[in-house]
Amino acid sequence: MSHSVIALLLLALAGFLFGGTWSLWKTTRPLAAALGVCGVLAAAGAITWMMQG
Repeated sequence: MSHSVIALLLLALAGFLFGGTWSLWKTTRPLAAALGVCGVLAAAGAITWMMQG
């Protein structure tokens, strides 16, 4: 796989996680916070991956 495909997949994962955070915020805040942290990590990983390649 090329570097750009992996970065794109990580960005898609981050978007999916941020969407889950948004939808869970009013019902289960601890789970939403955990998803938000995972989304930030996925986005940071995608940006780091793009900087390397």
